[in-house]
Amino acid sequence: MSSPNPVTSFDPLLADNDLTIITTHINADFDAMASMLAAQKLYPGALVVFPGSQEKNLRNFFIQSMVYLYNLAEIKDLDLKKVKRLVLVDTRSADRIGKLAEILHNPGLEIHIYDHHPIKDEDIFGQHEVHRITGATATILTELIQAQNKSLTAEEATIICLGIYEDTGAFTFPSTTAEDLKAAAFLVSQGANINVIANLIAREISPEQIQYLNDLIQAATRYVINGIEIVVTTATFEHYLPDFAFLIHKMIKMEDINAVFALAMMENKVYVVARSRTEEVDVGDIITALGGGGHPYAASAAIKGQTLTQVEQSLFKELNQRVRAQRMASHLMSAPPISVDVGISCAEANTTLTRYNINALLVTSESDGKRRLVGYITRQVIEKAIFHHLGQVPVQDYMNTELLTVSPQAELSEVQEKIIGNKQRVLPVMEGDKIVGVITRTDLLNMLVQQHRSGKERHQDTFQQASQRHSRNVANFMRERLSRRVIQLLKDIGRVAQQLNYSAYVVGGFVRDLFLYRSNEDIDIVVEGDGIAFAKAFADQNKTRIHAHKAFGTAVLIFPDGFKIDVATARLEYYRSPAALPDVEMSSIKLDLFRRDFTINTLAIQLTPEKFGQLIDFFSAQKDLKNKAIRVLHNLSFVEDPTRVFRAIRFEQRFDFAIGKLTASLIENAVKMDFFERLSGRRVFTEIRLILEEENPIPSLVRMQDFDLLKVIHPTIVLDKELIDMLNAVASAIAWHDLLFTGSTYLRWTVFFMALIHSFDQDESQKICKRFELAPKYERLVCKDRFVAQNCLNQMEMRLPDTDSDLYHLLKGFKTELILYMMAVTDMKPVKKAISRYYNHLRNIAPAVGGKDLIDMGLRPGPLFSKILDKLLDAKINKQVETRTDEIEFVKQIITDHTNVH
Repeated sequence: MSSPNPVTSFDPLLADNDLTIITTHINADFDAMASMLAAQKLYPGALVVFPGSQEKNLRNFFIQSMVYLYNLAEIKDLDLKKVKRLVLVDTRSADRIGKLAEILHNPGLEIHIYDHHPIKDEDIFGQHEVHRITGATATILTELIQAQNKSLTAEEATIICLGIYEDTGAFTFPSTTAEDLKAAAFLVSQGANINVIANLIAREISPEQIQYLNDLIQAATRYVINGIEIVVTTATFEHYLPDFAFLIHKMIKMEDINAVFALAMMENKVYVVARSRTEEVDVGDIITALGGGGHPYAASAAIKGQTLTQVEQSLFKELNQRVRAQRMASHLMSAPPISVDVGISCAEANTTLTRYNINALLVTSESDGKRRLVGYITRQVIEKAIFHHLGQVPVQDYMNTELLTVSPQAELSEVQEKIIGNKQRVLPVMEGDKIVGVITRTDLLNMLVQQHRSGKERHQDTFQQASQRHSRNVANFMRERLSRRVIQLLKDIGRVAQQLNYSAYVVGGFVRDLFLYRSNEDIDIVVEGDGIAFAKAFADQNKTRIHAHKAFGTAVLIFPDGFKIDVATARLEYYRSPAALPDVEMSSIKLDLFRRDFTINTLAIQLTPEKFGQLIDFFSAQKDLKNKAIRVLHNLSFVEDPTRVFRAIRFEQRFDFAIGKLTASLIENAVKMDFFERLSGRRVFTEIRLILEEENPIPSLVRMQDFDLLKVIHPTIVLDKELIDMLNAVASAIAWHDLLFTGSTYLRWTVFFMALIHSFDQDESQKICKRFELAPKYERLVCKDRFVAQNCLNQMEMRLPDTDSDLYHLLKGFKTELILYMMAVTDMKPVKKAISRYYNHLRNIAPAVGGKDLIDMGLRPGPLFSKILDKLLDAKINKQVETRTDEIEFVKQIITDHTNVH
């Protein structure tokens, strides 16, 4: 369509002091570039301004050879307030013209629009518009040039024709119209060089691009949504890849794809490129919902502030809603259904409605050990009850008990009749007595709207759930990497789960480390079903003990040799407030994995016999393992649980990975907002302790300082050279001790922690320990024993003991942690040597002669006993006696001397 007053009727010139600017969308393609050049022919004297960057191939082509054709200007050189006319080509979206959107507020601004994209409600509307659905915007402008008898040089005709060729896929895209062919024919008559166009459109692919293309093809997964096959592929690039859209175009041809959505994390943005060759998939509509734009056959978006996983989740949500013609209740319903017990109050029910952002709740009641559907209640009823101060009344008093249900196989017509015909706000989907899902009036309305938009009924097919994403069987790999015992345990778990009609998965760090070739027998099992019921059944069959936590739906299986396996019910976590502990509810394996901290911890392996070893990767964890990247799953991850920041740092250093750019910025925001202040000291210290227990915690502490996180220990801690040297000395002392193979146990984290707070006096150390809620024995070690050890060390640094026995008595009683601390904090080599001598040679010396021997010699237990044994120990330490015979003679001499004196 075109405006009632076509632009050709207007004088293209303005007053001398007024500016006309021609612009297009950010990341301009060939059509946008061609359209700006064509518009320049219609507006003599207008300035061409790019709102952002162009594709790499465009920069090379235009800047090197054709830039002189454009009356170009830089935004920074313009006074935007003087712009009186804005000419938009190939776009009408304010979000896609960058800084130039400021011009839209200029008083008296004229807006002229030339575009071929479908019009949206939120689009810019101009005083003068030419809009038609053609394959390229350059086609529309070419027709106007032809109508006004404007002359074109061969170079200008080539560029404009290039735009038409590129946006129509050389006239092969379904969006191609007869007008595109006619416009191209006119441009060829004006001298457009087809050879130049062919070389640019069919440019060769570089070796680097081949690698990127291969990654995109390998990551591609095919889904069937309503009988329409849709390909989704994801990638992560450290730097912006200007030829991303070009690679997707190649991929479509190579793989014979009808509809593709390609998502790539580049620097701090997620870029989405979508192409469709079928009317059933309107990529412009779908990508617009994600914040981008385009037409039914080609669209793109650049999304900032979200992770790749979040954008992918949003995409699937839109695909479900916009590629939708399901005819069965099972395809339309939402699951798992949200329900409440008949006994909860209206106020509590209102909280549930708000939490899940829904408008109706199913109400259930438990009888005979089963939970049964008894009614439903709506937000309007609950809000009215609260308004009348009836918030504490149970929902059963006001719920609607007259409700119809449907089976998962119910046709759309039945769903429509029961919801609309019976004015039922929510329709439960039942399998026998079990509620498997729920259909709301909104769900039905979305379906009917989509059918109206499409204008026809689509072929029905089942949506293949994303559980098939990036799935492969790794059973053979598991047998190579795991012990026979572990393999058999995993098989037994799968067998018991199958008996209960459950699905069981081994998940998290165990699977992650399996692919990192790291040993890890901390097995975490997630059960789709009742985790505690599974654990009880397994314990009965395998003679293990069970310790259950009903509040969290978890259990621990304890084997006779002490080996443990953690079992959890597949769950979804929500947080009542930032930094709060999570509440837990039943969910599916995908939602359970989505609640986890980082993508690398979201791998799961199925254990049920028929699918044993099937690896499930919803969130591109394998790719992040390959790329050595630590990434969160959603951008509120650190808000909900700030302790994840410490884990990100710990994993980064343990695996020699790198925290992703977006994840790093989210950490910085969490520190800026100081969410850690809301955490209990115990939760903070648990994470610090885990860092200090790492093989080398120093790099993690350095990273904590990078993120200004050491302040969670104390505001004044600074990891300067002196403190780093001390921490390195601790690491050296610990390495020295471990090489001794003494077999003695000690807490390495305490040594590092004492070094970290070395500069604080006893009162300040006490405050730190109280803040972290340290156990009394650790508080005593850090706040009392450390200072006793420090005093002892000061004494040794002033003067070393004269004899080995003096050294022994000076250091006797200090725990291993304090010995290592003393070795680390002293700079004096003689002192280190003396401490080492005590620990290696003196501390375990004991005489062969003991109290029983003294009794055999006729002595009675008393003060003389202790005196004799102490002197004997000193003699043994000082090597005055060596054999048992020497000791007996030494004791006899003491007894003789004592007798002679008395």
